[in-house]
Amino acid sequence: MAKLIKEKKYRFEIPEGKKKERLDQYLASHVENATRTKVQKFIEAGLVFVNGKTVKSSYCVQPFDVIEASHPIAPRPEDTEPEDIPLNIIFEDEYLLIVNKAAGMVAHPAYANFTGTLVNALLHHSKNLSSLNEAGRPGIVHRIDKNTSGLLVVAKDDWTHAKLAAQFSKHSIEREYWAVCWGIFSKPEGTITANVVRAKNDRKKFTTSDTDGKHAVTHYKVIEEFEFASLVKLNLETGRTHQIRVHLTSLNHPIFGDAAYGGAQIVYGNTLPKMKSRVQNLLEIMPRQALHAKTLGFVHPHTKENVRFDSELPEDFIKLIAELKK
Repeated sequence: MAKLIKEKKYRFEIPEGKKKERLDQYLASHVENATRTKVQKFIEAGLVFVNGKTVKSSYCVQPFDVIEASHPIAPRPEDTEPEDIPLNIIFEDEYLLIVNKAAGMVAHPAYANFTGTLVNALLHHSKNLSSLNEAGRPGIVHRIDKNTSGLLVVAKDDWTHAKLAAQFSKHSIEREYWAVCWGIFSKPEGTITANVVRAKNDRKKFTTSDTDGKHAVTHYKVIEEFEFASLVKLNLETGRTHQIRVHLTSLNHPIFGDAAYGGAQIVYGNTLPKMKSRVQNLLEIMPRQALHAKTLGFVHPHTKENVRFDSELPEDFIKLIAELKK
């Protein structure tokens, strides 16, 4: 059974005459064992309130402000417990396994997601998982976003993990994603090359840049076109956080349902009531980004064979495409 997550409560009343100070700086200096980075994550997670409202880390603390904060007290990473969570395992041998992760599942325990993660499920499934990562992330070679579904490779021992990680580092891993995007592409296939960097105005999001960030390359090919959307196949040459989502948004073709990057509103088409109703119906079918890690290929570290795994599209993805065809 998962550990019960408790919370530690804090309350600060700012005295008269207090000089202006950023909220994250104030809390970092007033909460025991807190760092500014940790405080920022708690603020972003909506665990800090100023006068009863959530604010940004950059908010300037004012005299007479009332600051209330909740600090989740999580299990230590090394104490992460096994949980009997169903896993869709499409391949397994004594060295590794391939999981078709469901949308909504986080890869490993972190802020606001201490239980119910892939790691919790893996610990229940197997006693053998690699330990190359820091505690709390056994077996995890790579990740995909919480609300992205699809294939992940998990290592059962450190040697296998290291060999797989080297392939990811060399960009020799085959990774094919399918996405439903807004709009009709001007070119049926192409390559998006743009650095990916964390957004300055929202630390949870990323954006493209000509000068800053990390080099990123995504290849795309349109599979099918609909009235105001397209089904697209994407191959990653690099693997940056939110890379596909950011790259497609940079072309003004955000992924359907991707609220963080503008895909959960009408991007193409009119704004008449009939269109709004249709889009709302589609968003109810796909209340997440319509992105699926469909194919994964690599050289098996032990057999030296080229292995390639493919997965079926999840039910919400299939229903969305069916509705778009109508």
